[in-house]
Formats: sequence, C-alpha cells, structure tokens
Amino acid sequence: MNSRRSFLKGAASIGTGTLFGLSARQVAAEPPPETTRLRLGKIRALCTGPQYVAEQLFQAEGFADTQYLTRPGPISWALKALAAGEIDIHVNYATNVILQIDAGDPVVFLGGVHVGCYELFGGERVRAVRDLRGRKVAVPELGSAHHTFVSMMASHVGLDPRKDIEWVLQPPADSKKLLAEAKIDALMAFPPDAQELRAKKIGRVVVSSALDRPWSQYFCCMIAANKEFVRKHPVATKRAVRAILKAANVCATEPERAARLLVDRDISQNYEYALQAMKDLPYDRWRELDPTDAVRFWALRLHEAGLIKTGPNKIIAQGTDWRFFNELRKELKS
Repeated sequence: MNSRRSFLKGAASIGTGTLFGLSARQVAAEPPPETTRLRLGKIRALCTGPQYVAEQLFQAEGFADTQYLTRPGPISWALKALAAGEIDIHVNYATNVILQIDAGDPVVFLGGVHVGCYELFGGERVRAVRDLRGRKVAVPELGSAHHTFVSMMASHVGLDPRKDIEWVLQPPADSKKLLAEAKIDALMAFPPDAQELRAKKIGRVVVSSALDRPWSQYFCCMIAANKEFVRKHPVATKRAVRAILKAANVCATEPERAARLLVDRDISQNYEYALQAMKDLPYDRWRELDPTDAVRFWALRLHEAGLIKTGPNKIIAQGTDWRFFNELRKELKS
C-alpha cells in the first residue's frame, strides 16, 4: 500500500508539474472540463496500462469522478460499451476500433499510445507465419483481436486464414496449457500472457509486433472515444487524452511504479510480468509515429484479410479526430 501511495503522490505531481512540458499554470488557464465524470473500461490487458496509471492524472485534469467499468467475459465488451455510450474513452487495439467503424458504430480514434503488444507463439512445427497452414491456432473467440492479428499476418504471407488455419476457441489460460502440451500449434498472446510464456519457456516467439516489421512501425493500441462524448465535451476530451499520454510517459520512465499500480488495480496478478510488460512495450514512441498511417495500415491489412468492407480513406474520414493529439504533441514536449 505504501508503494501505491508513493506512486499516486508522484503521479499527481506529474499531473500538475512541468516534467512533460505543460505547467500547472497552463492547465489552470484552460477552460474546466464540461463534465467532471469520466468513464473508462477496465479490462485485464497490461498493454492498455496508461488508462489505469492515469487515474490520479485524471483528477489533476479536473475529473472528480473517474469510473472504471468492468464486466465478466471476453474483453470485447468494452468497445461495445463505448459505442453504446456507457464508456466515454478507452484504450484498445486499433483493429478492434476499425472493425467498429466499419460496422457503423459511433466511435472515433483520438490518438496513439504505443507499438506492439501482440506476439505470435509457436510450437515445434511453427517457425514462421507460413507454417500456420493446416495448423491448430488457439484464439479466445473469432473476431477477437487475437484472431484478427493472426488472420492479418496469415493473409500478409499469402495464406487464407478462413481455409488454411484450424481455429481452436479457448480462453488464454487454457491456450497456454495446450501449447505447453503440444495440443495446439500456435497462439497469439498479449501482456501478461506473452511475458508468462517466455518466462516459462513455453513455445517460441514467431513474430513480435514490437520488434518485427511491418507491424512494429505502427501504433498498436490507440485511444478511442464515443463520438457524442467528444462532440459534447471537447475540453474534457483533450484533458483526458493528455492524462493518458502523460501516463504513457510514466510507463516508459517509471516502469516499477506503473507495474505496482497495475497489480494494485488488479489488471495483473503478477508484478514481475507487469514490470516486464512495461519494459517490453515502447511507450515512449507516441510522439514520433503518425496515427493516420497506423489506421491506414491496419485498415489495409483488415481489408486484405477480408475482415472489413470499408476502404482505409473512408475509415480515416469517418473515424478519426486528431485535433487533441496534435495539440498535445506540441504541448507535451520531451
């Protein structure tokens, strides 16, 4: 508990100090947020850590009532809640949001957070993506980000994911066990599962989206929002995005504190895996990457895999709003 209080004290000082380029005086000079309530989804995905690390930073931005909503079952519930207006802002995998935009859901991208949380792990018979032909690959559900990423990788090397892969629907915990027992050939993992698999020497990393091109060149997890929330609350939107981007900086510069808070908030049950994830993910690259390039890249890959019908230009036109992100990249100077 002492470590958490220490973190929160430090985070609060970051929120009102000048460490990341914006002083308390500048923040105070801005109009207050149109609403003091902010609702976010709470899912067990360490890669989305900045939205939880940002809790005290949200308070510094004027959100007196920050709510983290959670539900049982697959983590896909969060984006459905975002579209329904039950959640205001949420950090999630970019392709999940693109699928929503393609379906006509009222959600919009606001900015990028980091590159590369997904890793493809293979057994003895899988040493490259092409080796997935005719193999068993475990995913939590069809349409999940795990399934989407494997499908895009397969299509990128000429495989038809609908015909060439035998999908095995299993929760991540069961999938890890099946890979260890050689009952499946591959699985897609994100933190903390990837860190656990490496620590326990289960399978081998076939593709790391944080390290391997072309996947490592584009934002992976991005900030999305409900369109009506952004329309009604532009000041609150900018302040919320600023808190998340500052929290990404905390994850990059103080991974130990960030990992402890993520354990305290029950995003992870293992501190060592959480700490390794904070160190593995390049949270410090959000200033240098172009979010439009990321949306275009992922939309093209999804279209190539037959997962969306909408072209990338329409996705960008209908589902992106970079006003706040572009302003904050100038304000939050390194």
